[in-house]
Amino acid sequence: MHGAGNDFVLLDLRDGTPPPSPELCRALADRHAGVGCDQILTIESARTPGALAAYGIWNADGSPSSQCGNGARCVAAWLVRDGAAGEARFALDSPAGTHAVDVLGEGRFRVAMGVPRFAPGQVPLAVDGPAADDYEATLAGIGRVRFGAVSMGNPHAVLEVDDIEAAPVATLGPALQDSGLFPQSANIGFAQVIDRGRIRLRVYERGAGETLACGSGACAAVAVLVRRGRVEREVAVSLPGGELHIAWPDDAAQVAMAGPTAFVFEGEWTG
Repeated sequence: MHGAGNDFVLLDLRDGTPPPSPELCRALADRHAGVGCDQILTIESARTPGALAAYGIWNADGSPSSQCGNGARCVAAWLVRDGAAGEARFALDSPAGTHAVDVLGEGRFRVAMGVPRFAPGQVPLAVDGPAADDYEATLAGIGRVRFGAVSMGNPHAVLEVDDIEAAPVATLGPALQDSGLFPQSANIGFAQVIDRGRIRLRVYERGAGETLACGSGACAAVAVLVRRGRVEREVAVSLPGGELHIAWPDDAAQVAMAGPTAFVFEGEWTG
């Protein structure tokens, strides 16, 4: 499946089958010798009362992840097609918490992604002091960079750029991940503000590299830019693989992410 180009292999483990090993994740994610994907999603039995199901997230390099917005929509679409979801609203458990899901029709879903957390210790970001709208750091071979930092259940850095096409995603993304500023690494977003209701975004994800879309990254970018006063609280986010709609009604509210899903193919792994 994919959500706005962010692609996944989904495994139904509701019968109690254990999650895939890091080695199997890497084999499945290999785009030449495997299936090929950004992440592996495991559909599991619910962990909390009232939730329909749970899901796990495994990066292409085999490492676990705690949040995936595009993946959450794909899991929701899979459960609807499977017949497990018979209502217009249900809840899913992720490694980061429980998320309300709204079925919007025509393959579109809206997911409540949680309240953004900006305190450095909650991101986590290795700096002292209270939360700030901007941080600066000097990276070897690159120089000074300015970024925002937020947790959406997983860590994000957000850099505002003038031209998304010219952004040094492939070099600055891994450099900031490896800088030591983010003890758990981070997803590095490059955001270009088009107007107060629209941005363009590219994301270099931890464990996967640059992807065509990142749902939690879109939420993080909007949250950082709202705090800076750069955008309104409802924003269309254009990513290389498609468009997501992000709404953050107020500082205490959860960020809502809406976007498409698509089924690509089904198969049996014989590797």
